[in-house]
Amino acid sequence: MKYIVVIPARYESSRLPGKPLIKIAGVPMIERTYRQCLKAVPNTQIVIATDDDRIKDHGEAIGANVVMTPSDCKTGTDRVASLLDSLDADVFINVQGDEPIFDPKDLSDMIAEAEKGEHGVVNGYSPITDEDQFRSRTIPKVVFGNDGTLMYMSRSPIPSNKQMEFKKAWRQICVYSFSRKALELFRSQKEKTTLEEIEDIEILRFCELGIPVKMIPLSDHSIAVDVPEDVLRVEKAIRDRNLN
Repeated sequence: MKYIVVIPARYESSRLPGKPLIKIAGVPMIERTYRQCLKAVPNTQIVIATDDDRIKDHGEAIGANVVMTPSDCKTGTDRVASLLDSLDADVFINVQGDEPIFDPKDLSDMIAEAEKGEHGVVNGYSPITDEDQFRSRTIPKVVFGNDGTLMYMSRSPIPSNKQMEFKKAWRQICVYSFSRKALELFRSQKEKTTLEEIEDIEILRFCELGIPVKMIPLSDHSIAVDVPEDVLRVEKAIRDRNLN
């Protein structure tokens, strides 16, 4: 089964403009994400997908394979789906460009799960360990069944009781695996689906289209960069973990 790792990266961001090229401990974020991918897979199996020449130029300068995509992609997954006709792969692994310190083993685990060929869409999760994460509006929370099938995902604090207390919860890790067929169905939906639009979570489009999403446990090392405060959190983790 042929797979390709795609790192979608757009320069414009409502919450953090120029996010992919923001320097984290002196290194642009997209470069850190790319370096983490290189620890798990060879360069030939990785592409950076962008619509911005600044990102393209930096990607090529560090030896990455860069593919230009349309500028009107609504989500990172739409950007990955735009490559269906130009890349020869059975499975597309999406590593979000704003995951500069994700665990490379998570990528290896995702590829291993995808190569089983049992699920059209696979996503990762890890336990939420503190109430701040549970209440955060930037962290998607996941609820799944006993078989690991995603039931729902929200930026709101779920699951919760009548008192809205934090008891036990899980957060999304932004590494995905898509079969070609699942990605084609995703692409066929030209507009965001209702829940996807409300929650601003693209994985919900698969659920709304009736495509099961398999959730697998991954490490809790990942810190997504969505707002300026996240940059400081990542830099602290780099120092604490002695990451390069």
